[in-house]
Amino acid sequence: MQNHYSEWGLGLMDNKQLENWADKLINEYEQGRRGLSSMKNELGESEIDRQDKSKINSMIGEMTEAIEWMKIGRRPGNMRGIDKRSAYQRRALVDMDLFPSLDLQTEQYELSDREKKSLINVLVDLSHRERQCYLLHMAHGMSMREIGIELGMGKSTVQKYIERAKEKIENKISCRTNVVRTRIEDERVLI
Repeated sequence: MQNHYSEWGLGLMDNKQLENWADKLINEYEQGRRGLSSMKNELGESEIDRQDKSKINSMIGEMTEAIEWMKIGRRPGNMRGIDKRSAYQRRALVDMDLFPSLDLQTEQYELSDREKKSLINVLVDLSHRERQCYLLHMAHGMSMREIGIELGMGKSTVQKYIERAKEKIENKISCRTNVVRTRIEDERVLI
């Protein structure tokens, strides 16, 4: 049995395959963009090479826009609709059923919907690999060595991804608390 997605090579997929389709497509586009960049760097200074560079630059720009579009789930540069930000990744995060496995405290604790949304908003800014490594380490309690074996990378690479994720999360949380502090101070001045 075929569906209308077959013509794009998607065919009939189960939930596991659909879960990370955006991340896979983003990775493919990024590889293509890197290939174009290296091709551009190999060109010389002749008139034909300059024309080729111009076309390649245009292609790189279009791929960059497509990658950004896939990452945020809407037209890049559009400042409206923060709730729509990273729509594809947000959906994948919710589908991962990671929340029941989070052991935030020694006693049973269930996250409220507001807490889940806040957590998703923090995690969605991480790259696919950072999010994978961070969640496997922090939520599932896997060691860096175990994660490396699972994902086919070295322990030091896993460690770098986790450190980057922690830094991004810390920066995002500190930005939010600074905004809250500023609003509270502004309200005190008004009172």
